Amino acid sequence: MGQTTGQRIRIKLKSFDSKIIDMSAQTIVNSARRSGAKISGPIPLPTKIRRITVLRSPHVHITAREQFEMRTYKRLIDIFDTTNETINSLRNIELPSGVDIQIKQ
Repeated sequence: MGQTTGQRIRIKLKSFDSKIIDMSAQTIVNSARRSGAKISGPIPLPTKIRRITVLRSPHVHITAREQFEMRTYKRLIDIFDTTNETINSLRNIELPSGVDIQIKQ
């Protein structure tokens, strides 16, 4: 094990697909644990649902409506007692497309 830097890394994941975001979070957690860091998470944050209502008919029938929704799933991972090996392993992780990642120290 290397020298700990004593800093906290906060990782936020966003995706429209819950399976992909869970798989990505598990990949990040496994990579950080292998390097000897302490981990809190993945913590599921509230799902944001955006609904769009459109008319089915191009003309008069105002009561005939259809709803579509887009769900945004979020996860939060905190990594404590990071080492240089932890940071390098997080840099080299390949995540699937469709997952947005934000890393803050």
